[in-house]
Amino acid sequence: MTDFIADDLSFLTDLRRDLHAHPELGFEEERTSGIVAKLLEEAGLAVHRGLGGTGVVGTLQVGNGTRTIGLRADMDALAMPEKAERPYKSKFDGKMHACGHDGHTTLLLGAARALAKSRNFSGTVHFIFQPAEEGRGGARRMVEEGLFRLFPCDAVYGLHNMPGLDPDEIAVVEGPQLASSDSWRVTFRGVGTHGAKPHLGRDPVTAAGTFLAALQTIVGRVVDPLQPAVVSACSVQAGNPQALNVIPDFVEIGGTARAYTPAVRDQLETEIGRLADGTATMFGIAVDYTFERRIPPVVNHPDATARALAAARDVFGAKVRTAFPPSTAGDDFAYFGMEAPGCYVWLGNGPAVDGALHHNTAYDFNDAAIGPGVRFWTRLVERELVGDQPAR
Repeated sequence: MTDFIADDLSFLTDLRRDLHAHPELGFEEERTSGIVAKLLEEAGLAVHRGLGGTGVVGTLQVGNGTRTIGLRADMDALAMPEKAERPYKSKFDGKMHACGHDGHTTLLLGAARALAKSRNFSGTVHFIFQPAEEGRGGARRMVEEGLFRLFPCDAVYGLHNMPGLDPDEIAVVEGPQLASSDSWRVTFRGVGTHGAKPHLGRDPVTAAGTFLAALQTIVGRVVDPLQPAVVSACSVQAGNPQALNVIPDFVEIGGTARAYTPAVRDQLETEIGRLADGTATMFGIAVDYTFERRIPPVVNHPDATARALAAARDVFGAKVRTAFPPSTAGDDFAYFGMEAPGCYVWLGNGPAVDGALHHNTAYDFNDAAIGPGVRFWTRLVERELVGDQPAR
């Protein structure tokens, strides 16, 4: 039988490098989505454009199987410079594919092209090319604009590259995979005064210091030690470095909170606010507090994970990992997993060359992962869409 994937590897490698050289930020993926739509149409898929602005969904229906699944790839780049020199380096200053979404897009296109030729399944698969994964809300917008109403799925799957795993290695693990990603802001409002006369004002800087020191007691002393959580202050703005004899009127603090369960997520929101209020009361000042829920946690569903694991074993054999630590990063694939049973897998990207992990200015997707990644997607569809059978 013809190996459509092997025959396509040279084309897919060139495509991946072209996408890498032409990065586009979230909701700006006009060129990328145009290429995606064109290739899907040429392969014979039905193509829908416009969900989430630049989102693309390609649908392939074969035979009379009644099961329908969705496969998702993200398309956007990051607003950061590419420092490493390579022939396909980003052509645009301040934009870079530093998380491998160029590779993810290529893998899913490769699977669509191979499956359209082999047609070795019975059912329906929706190839979902999502814009704006990098913190701009692309998945949520696609869902709100009717993704699962227009393209209902019995299960939905996501894939992300992982430096440190071999390109012929994959991790498929049930349960939490990525944390919720939420933002919080605290503003302490005191009374500014001369730095030499603090007794005449209400010092928000000292209050902020106390709050920051106490912040880590939430994870260390309030959250269940068996439940992972992160609370980080990432921004502090106060006063003027050119006026070091002035106690300012206010201090603004902002940060992130991460959790793997709804209960801990709720707990973090409550406890940050409690500490902020208590600190303000202790120092006799006012406080404003906001907690912005951005991305829920990604939690792999047992049934979808079992199905993905069966396909992974067919492709990767003994190099399938069923134990792998969850990441404290976030991915808005979580919104898809809230609409249908979901599974998010980690595909090896090889060694982190020169320490270039995700979001590093020297990072690059490993083209050696294209073949294994396309074979995983293809085998998953072939195993899933053989009728309404349980996972094998």
